[in-house]
Amino acid sequence: MTDNPSRQPSDTDTIAFTEWWAPPTGHPIHDDTIDSPPTPPAAPRARRVWPLLLGAGAVALLAGGAGGAVGFTLAADGTTQPVSAPVIAGGPQKDGGSIAAVAAEVSPAVVNIETGTGSGTGFVLRSDGYILTNNHVAGDGSKLTVTFADGSTADATLVGASPGYDLAVIKVDRNGLPVATLGTSADLKVGETVIAIGSPLGLQGTVTSGIVSSLDRPVTAGGGDTGETSFINAIQTDAAINPGNSGGPLMDASGRVIGVNSAIASLGSQTGGQAGSIGLGFAIPIDTAQRIANEIMDTGSSQTPVVGVQIDSQYSGPGARIAEVTPGGGADAAGLRVGDVVTAIDGDPVTDSTELVVAIRDHAVGDQVTLTVDRGGSTEDLTVTLQASEG
Repeated sequence: MTDNPSRQPSDTDTIAFTEWWAPPTGHPIHDDTIDSPPTPPAAPRARRVWPLLLGAGAVALLAGGAGGAVGFTLAADGTTQPVSAPVIAGGPQKDGGSIAAVAAEVSPAVVNIETGTGSGTGFVLRSDGYILTNNHVAGDGSKLTVTFADGSTADATLVGASPGYDLAVIKVDRNGLPVATLGTSADLKVGETVIAIGSPLGLQGTVTSGIVSSLDRPVTAGGGDTGETSFINAIQTDAAINPGNSGGPLMDASGRVIGVNSAIASLGSQTGGQAGSIGLGFAIPIDTAQRIANEIMDTGSSQTPVVGVQIDSQYSGPGARIAEVTPGGGADAAGLRVGDVVTAIDGDPVTDSTELVVAIRDHAVGDQVTLTVDRGGSTEDLTVTLQASEG
């Protein structure tokens, strides 16, 4: 998945992120990189893959500036806490979970993040200053300024990031902050009401709502300045998400965070299509985001699970064909061979290499997955223990 045709992609490869930036002059936003979505495949349970998405988080600053020296650091006292910290904001609503009630309860825990060249959104994980956002929002962490719902600001440092999951944790030197309540994405159902809060185009505190449009949507998004690719087993929603929403919370009707808004699909300008939200937003499931955030707060970094193969980018049939097996890796130990075509993971069909990578990253290092492979016309099930790739 690189620009070098002589090199085969691997399950850890990255490609360039196409972020959507608003010109600092305030002129209309244009994008010429996204074509009309392809016709979905006809295979049963085949999930439509959007190979290129627009980052929904990085927009030019509309006002103000960012400043302050920053660096990579952990909490000063070296302590860590689980992400599911004491509840200060969010949680079940007394009036049955109206959008107005959710917005009032959760907004204090949602922040605007300015980077000097762009802005996005984040939300408070812990009352002692830890904030979750997207990697493509935090960037290299060289200039981060957080604006809270009450209008106060604070410089932030980058604790750590996972480009592969497009997640980052930053920290401000404050205590007693309102904390967002985390829910679970495992029990979500298509059609459920969801609510997003963020700073689209710098308009802090913007609330939008919609439904869960689809689950387990395999998408990839690339990283502009970071040069990294994220693979997301995404929650799709029609809640309006625009540049500046990235890193902000997607919540259920009770105000519990169930996803991290990360990307949008947009019709390309060459099609004469709309450049803003067209009701195709994608969020990282909170169950994944919480695991990665905990790893970053515990150690300053995170681990990406990999099988240990390189994938044949020229293969156009259903499934993902193995071009190379990494010696000593999980796939090697499980008996995968060059030429094997992975057609399913844990019983779920795999239509292409993107689906395979997304499904793998839905697991943690040390998990075991069952890969169904087509080997010369015969089918075998092989159990692979996922190993770690930093990032």
